[in-house]
Amino acid sequence: MIELLSYDFMVRALVAALLVGLAAPAVGTFIVQRRLALLGDGIGHVALTGVALGFLTGTAPVLTAVVVAVLGAVAIELVRARGRTTGDVALALLFYGGIAGGVLLIGLAPGGSNATLTSYLFGSISSVTTEDIWVIALLAAFVLGVVAAFGRQLFVLCQDEEVAKVSGLPVRFLSLLIAVTAALTVVIAMRVVGLLLVSALMVVPVATGQQLTRGFAATMLAAMAIGVAATVGGLTTAFYAGVSPGAAIVLIALGGFTVALGVGRFVRRGRAREVTP
Repeated sequence: MIELLSYDFMVRALVAALLVGLAAPAVGTFIVQRRLALLGDGIGHVALTGVALGFLTGTAPVLTAVVVAVLGAVAIELVRARGRTTGDVALALLFYGGIAGGVLLIGLAPGGSNATLTSYLFGSISSVTTEDIWVIALLAAFVLGVVAAFGRQLFVLCQDEEVAKVSGLPVRFLSLLIAVTAALTVVIAMRVVGLLLVSALMVVPVATGQQLTRGFAATMLAAMAIGVAATVGGLTTAFYAGVSPGAAIVLIALGGFTVALGVGRFVRRGRAREVTP
């Protein structure tokens, strides 16, 4: 680890990994609870259109990705809530439209953009700049702030939307808030694990935490700890093994889930024996 810290680009990469490891599972806990595990994938495809738009217009791809991802997330939530389209069909529309828009725009962009686009698709954490760190830090602070400020209301919404309505909660606002926060999280994580793998970092740590804990808050805290361990562990592995950081992060997260699956079964059996007279 000391060797890692001797390189400036690795210090920036570790800071980005830490922020993403905290933010992605925090939002992912609400998404998983609401049975929208593929929402991150859908928004990731829309963010691809935003990145391509940045290349086409000569502006910062991260900023255009934020705008397009947020608009796409709002659109999909409105379609799901107001229209006759079910959640999975609405997500499919988001998938297809996002990837088609990205391919079309990148074809119109100046030459050389295809290679750079790959870093957004699969992640390029080692090329994170100081400016990227500031953007990631601001977005992560907003995401974690939303979780802290609206956590209780979002929990009720994710448990039962009808109960949330009866309780007088602003259901539409909270639903849009989850969608927008998820969109920002996708943009935060795209430089670390890539748009094609971002949903894994939002879902897998949560699924792992569910195997080890009981209660929503405990699951979220466990997921955030697992997310940090996976991102930092994956980055360290990538540095020494010379492999893709995004792939290493996701595979370590999946390995943690496999271990937690076995440990969770053992713990539940022990609890059952304690309850049984």
